[in-house]
Order: sequence, then structure tokens, then C-alpha cells
Amino acid sequence: MRTLALRLVFFIGCTFLFACSEPDKTEISIGLNASPVTLDPRYATDAVSYRITRLLYQSLINFDDQFRVIPDITNWQQISLKHYRFTLNDNSQPFHHGKPITAQDIKATYDSVLDEKTISPHRGSITIIKSIEIVDERTVDFHLNMDDPLFPGRLVISVMPADLIKAKHNFQKYPIGSGSFSFFGWDDESRLVLNRNRDKQRFNFLTVKDPTVRILKLLRGELDLVQGDLSPEVVDWLADKESVAIEKHEGDTFTYIGFNLQDELIGQEKIRRAIAYAIDREAIIKYVMKDNARLAGAIFSAAHWAGHMDMHGVDFRPDKAREILKELGFNESKPLRLSYKISNNPFRLRLATIIQNQLKQVGIEIKIQSYDWGTFYSDIKQGRFQLYSLSWVGLKMPDIFRYVFHSESFPPTGANRGRLQDDNVDNFIEAAESENDLTSQAIIYRKLQDYLLKVLPYVPLWYEDTILARRKDISGYTLATDGNFDAMKNIERIDINE
Repeated sequence: MRTLALRLVFFIGCTFLFACSEPDKTEISIGLNASPVTLDPRYATDAVSYRITRLLYQSLINFDDQFRVIPDITNWQQISLKHYRFTLNDNSQPFHHGKPITAQDIKATYDSVLDEKTISPHRGSITIIKSIEIVDERTVDFHLNMDDPLFPGRLVISVMPADLIKAKHNFQKYPIGSGSFSFFGWDDESRLVLNRNRDKQRFNFLTVKDPTVRILKLLRGELDLVQGDLSPEVVDWLADKESVAIEKHEGDTFTYIGFNLQDELIGQEKIRRAIAYAIDREAIIKYVMKDNARLAGAIFSAAHWAGHMDMHGVDFRPDKAREILKELGFNESKPLRLSYKISNNPFRLRLATIIQNQLKQVGIEIKIQSYDWGTFYSDIKQGRFQLYSLSWVGLKMPDIFRYVFHSESFPPTGANRGRLQDDNVDNFIEAAESENDLTSQAIIYRKLQDYLLKVLPYVPLWYEDTILARRKDISGYTLATDGNFDAMKNIERIDINE
């Protein structure tokens, strides 16, 4: 019955939505569930902005599949424990306005992020920098306040042109980088156009918030790729379509429930634990997500060098949740009532509804508040919530712990959205950062993750796989663990009729 309904929806959609136009095969179009918030890498924190800015800009360093730091446009050497030297290599390309990348651009970029007036959310991750010194046209020295063997991996912020930083150019809407793609136009939030530099192939990034319409456009050929935000039912339905191919890759996108720790109710650890006990994550992954996810116990999976091999999160124990609530004075006649904010994405809303029902079984009544992405994300950054759900995408460095949990990382200078203030957490983070040996750092970070699972500033849910639906005449795209768009530099449209 469900399959028949889906087929009817798709048939009606194709009949009424796409009867008038033919797809433009000279361009390649990618369907997005949300527009990028910004094209300025100093402010990019959402997944779409992160993925797009990686196409537009180059960075000093990159990461391999094991999350180890590797050179991108610079090589480096450690002069002393607090002194690193970075030298531009042959990978660096000129900025799109014609000027070559120099040491001055590197310094200007990181000086700008460090400037408190810039209000960059990435500032907290690089405050270890004491000073930046230009050695010559292609070489820059970073002097640190303390020893940091992980320092090269902190330099992920894309390099921007110094002359335009000084001129206060509007990078947010009119980016000028040095990446494999250059900016062409962004007339409105629904259509961002980039050109691939090597062949001038045009790419349209089209925001289609409704997932059903997004898939209809894919079937019609108005979209060539849709990555992520595909419900299991839609994936199964598309698998039978001759014009579409489905690809999957085990991902590290970390999904969680966040809490406002300044709230009178949610600020109580026992209430947070009761919520965690009441959620049957295994059932959701198996029956709703069709095994396209894995249980999570912390931000990093066990595959990460700072990950925790034995962590899988809080077990499903509804009786224990009821016991805690009874102890706190809540019962059937006096249920615990909370609000839960999410985006208006239909699949996320469906997951929230299932969690709502699971919590109801133990005596917690949840009011779901669903908003468009912009409103929802703004509310989360401003702390206007009791509970919310989000995902972290593309995490590589353990400095995420400082960014998300340190008491000095409240928005807008960090992403401690739950306003956690815990001396033990701060001490763990600072102790790990002070270690010169990565093995010692990993041990401390694992202890930190154990502690976070005890105090529960968030409930770890799962790591989501990356799923791609593409037209079969699109070739050369490979999925990345973090879902980045880097492989778009290799995409080609082929003739499948040959």
C-alpha cells in the first residue's frame, strides 16, 4: 500500500510539476535540502556552507582517510615545540581575481579569524596562536602560546585574499577564493552557480527543501545528483528506476539530541538521563533507518584515533527512566512536559515523532516545534530551546571538544549551544591540549568522552551513512566519509546510450 501511494505521489508530481520544461544537459545540477548560510569560510559552520567553501577555496592542510593531517597547499616543519613553519607548495593556485597566494594572505586570513571584532565561530579553535610572522613571500611562521602536536590540523580555515580582507569585501555573498571552482552567481537563496575552472563546466546548486519535490526533479532530469536527506522508503523506491543509481558509504555524520543546560528542568542530569534511557535507538536504526546508521556513544566513532572503542551510548532502559521520573515527582497525573525543536525536514520530523512516542511511554510529554532551517538554526545558536536535534558533519580534529563543550565557547565564539559550564570538562580539554604525545592526548580525550556520557550535555544517537542518488549519465563522483563535495571536480556527463 505504501509503495502504491509513493508511486501515485511521484506520478502526480511529474505530471503537474514538470510538464513544461526540458532539463538543460549542458549544466550539472545538485539538489540541496538547505541553502548555504554563508560562503565566507571564517563563518561557515553548517554542513552545506562547509562543503561549498571547500570547492571555492584552498586550505593549508587536509586529512587522509584515517583523519591524519596531510599537506594541501603547504608543507610544514616544527621548528620547536611552540614554533611551526608553513611553506606554500606547488599545489597552490592563484585567487580567482588573478593574484597568487602569498604568505601575506595566510597571515591576513588567520589574523582576521583571531580578531575578536570579526566574531568568527572558529576563533576558539586557534587562540593557541600567539603571533604570525611572515618569513618570505611563500613562508609564514606560527608562534604558539603552548606546545601543541596537533597544531597543523587546526589550520583548516580556507585561505582568503589579504587585499580583499582589508577592503572588507563581502565574501559571504561574493566569494573570491582559489579553489577548483569559482563563483558565478547567487541571485537568490534557491540557486547558487559555480564554474569548474579546468573546463568551465557550470554547476547549479539548487535548494529544494521538500524532499519529495527534490526526488521528482531528479527523476525528471532537472537534478543530476541528490546527496543525503533521502528517506529509506525513497531509497528503496528509487532503486528500481532505470535512470537513477543509488550509492551508499559508511559515514561519520554524528546525530544527537542537545539540551539547554540553563533550563530549570533540562538542567537536571537525572531528567536528561531519563530521556536517554527512554529512546530505543536500535529499533529506530533497524526499522526506520533501514540499518543506514550505527549506534553512537560520542562525537567521534571508534575509527578515529581519539575515538572510544567501547562506547555505544546509553542503553534503552524504559523501566529505569520511569523510576527516575517517579523519584523526581512526575507521574501519569503530573507528566514531565518539554519542548523539542527540529527543522521542518519530513524525515527528521518523522524521527522526532517516533522519539516523542517513545518518551511518552515513560511519562514524558514532548511538544515538537518544527521550523524552516534558517529559523531553527538561529534559535539553536541563540539558546532558544529545551531539546533539539542536529548533526555534526566532517569532524576531524579533537578540538571539536573545546568548540562544543568548553565554558569559553558559548556562541557566537563557539558552539557550546547548551551552555555547559563544567570545570571537569574544561580541565580534561586543557589537559589533553597540553600533552605533546598523541597517545597521551587520546587517553585523556577518551576519559573526557566517558565523563560526557555521565553528565549528558547531549544524548548521542547514531552515525549516519552517506547516501547518493544520481542520474546514470553522471560519472566520476565518489562519496566521502564526511559527505564533502570534493569529488565534483571529477564529475562528467556521459552518453549511456553508446
